[in-house]
Amino acid sequence: MLKDVSPQPKNGTVRKARKLRKAMSLPEVSLWEQLRKRPAGLKFRRQHPSGPYVLDFFCSDARLAIEIDGEAHDRGDQPQRDSVRDEWFARTGIETLRIPARAVLSDAVAAADGIAAYALARLPLHHPLRGRSPSPNKFGED
Repeated sequence: MLKDVSPQPKNGTVRKARKLRKAMSLPEVSLWEQLRKRPAGLKFRRQHPSGPYVLDFFCSDARLAIEIDGEAHDRGDQPQRDSVRDEWFARTGIETLRIPARAVLSDAVAAADGIAAYALARLPLHHPLRGRSPSPNKFGED
């Protein structure tokens, strides 16, 4: 596992994250049931405080934030706020993957598999989970 690269949480963000863990939406709960199983050996955190924000899910090794977007993310100034947030994380080396809530509700397993595949592709070349292959035979033994 690599060093955690997420920015330190700002004041009050940890408290907010704890509250959000207790009040997760249905798509978040459905996805968490899959991501907590560590697909492809990857560890995910839920409602992870980072800087002034709380991420729905976060994979530190892949430096990947996962946000579940419901209908509210299409209204008012929310698209602009999401863009500002994504840019803020991009400056810290974290990519944001946004997934529609309806996609998670229709098939949470497929959503989790897609997230895991995306996260694996983002792993550094030297990461132990990248390109798992069987150990070579010792001393040429079969």
